[in-house]
Amino acid sequence: MEKSEVSIHEVRFFHAVMRAGQTWTTSQELAVASDIAKRTSRHFTRKLCDLGILDVAEVFPAHRYRLSEMAAKRNRGYMQRLKKAAEAFQVAPP
Repeated sequence: MEKSEVSIHEVRFFHAVMRAGQTWTTSQELAVASDIAKRTSRHFTRKLCDLGILDVAEVFPAHRYRLSEMAAKRNRGYMQRLKKAAEAFQVAPP
């Protein structure tokens, strides 16, 4: 069952991912960029990978993530939910 609520933390995290674009970044770098806890960032990277929005490179010492080129096709509904939540929170897109 998918949780339908989207937090402001998740919106800020998603915008950090969008700003990074096709650059591979770690969850720690995304946490700093979105001003959220590292643990929360790890949760969001796992969630968005499971939803097909993020690609993952399983490298050492830290996995790297980037926005998938297929994100809109893989999970259009969740992408729209994130955009609508950003509007509701009045968070400007990157």
